[in-house]
Amino acid sequence: MKLRIRLPSQSLELLDDAGRPLRAFPVSTAANGAGEERGSYCTPRGRHIVRARIGAGLPLGSVLVGRRPTGELYTPELGRAEPERDWILSRILWLSGLEPGYNRLGSCDSMRRYIYIHGTPDEGFAQAPLSHGCIRMRNRDIVELFDLVPAGTVVEILA
Repeated sequence: MKLRIRLPSQSLELLDDAGRPLRAFPVSTAANGAGEERGSYCTPRGRHIVRARIGAGLPLGSVLVGRRPTGELYTPELGRAEPERDWILSRILWLSGLEPGYNRLGSCDSMRRYIYIHGTPDEGFAQAPLSHGCIRMRNRDIVELFDLVPAGTVVEILA
């Protein structure tokens, strides 16, 4: 199994071992476009793996901060009360780069940049580049994907 994320189309595909698409989802990647450097707020390209899966069993809309549940459940009212908060909801697939000098180690390390595939408020979701570098998904979509994807799954991010 493999994930392929296409930045131009803001899409994520779950592929079987033969490369055939099993599922497709809309995503939102970085407003700043593609890039690998720490502090760029860009989505890194290249080959990654799912290093960690966080949030198994949490209720839909659970708020995570520092990869830990806060005990809050996201609501539109909570979103209006804290409009500048970068909401990480429901599940996290934490990515680690596989290409030293490009998306692994040093100032370009995707894992040290905390690059995730994660849930985001559904009412604010748009299939457009709006994130701070992560790959955002609707909550039901990230829960579905999370349940299908084990740690170690290869993730290819294409510009």
